[in-house]
Amino acid sequence: MLTSVRGLFAATLLVGCALAATPALADETDPPSDVTVTGSVALVTDYRFRGISLSGGDFAVQGSLNVNHSSGFYAGAWASSLEDSPLYGSAELDVYAGWTGEVASGVTADVGLLYYVYPNGNVGDANVFEPYASISGTLGPATAKVGVAYAWKQDSLGGDDNLYLYTDWSLAVPETPLSVSAHLGYTDGALSPKLLTGVSTKGGLDYSVGAAYQITPALSLGVSYVGVEGASIDSFSNDAVVATLKASF
Repeated sequence: MLTSVRGLFAATLLVGCALAATPALADETDPPSDVTVTGSVALVTDYRFRGISLSGGDFAVQGSLNVNHSSGFYAGAWASSLEDSPLYGSAELDVYAGWTGEVASGVTADVGLLYYVYPNGNVGDANVFEPYASISGTLGPATAKVGVAYAWKQDSLGGDDNLYLYTDWSLAVPETPLSVSAHLGYTDGALSPKLLTGVSTKGGLDYSVGAAYQITPALSLGVSYVGVEGASIDSFSNDAVVATLKASF
């Protein structure tokens, strides 16, 4: 099924509002600010969330806005268009806040709370709270991360909970605009890919490998191969190649 035009418009509107709220650039002579604002706008050929397509296998428009303080505290929002459905509507807005900082030489911690919001769904309650935590480390051009996200029992999860464990790896190829990455995740609970595809109630893995090319400091093009355990359902849980064109500021 095609991602609805209404969904694309809704996500674009959310991103546009976020960009409009960005503070004006400071004069070069001003002292460094304790607060920085970053963001991005992206076009993806398929919105895959932990291996599962939420855009019906079609294009999605996405964007983010982050406000970061020098203390390590941050808050932000991320939005995407969806495949239109009565429960989720045609847009997703994720609002989050947390703290990140170096806890040892070369080791960074990140803890926070994320709230998944579906502003134009009109059947039932789909919104979900999910705390998260991760530890990442760097060694030269290589970065590794391990993380966990846990959503307690909520009506929007059918009265069940959900645990997600994952690891991410990336490598910036020295003296080139290329980088490569890999991801492995495990979901157990209400959002297990095996449960969502009707195979069983057990947990399941998702994985991806990819590469990105930094066209300019603000523009990148990426491609990744995404897979997930469970039944292979076209435009939902089948293996897919996903391309991303992203502009950051």
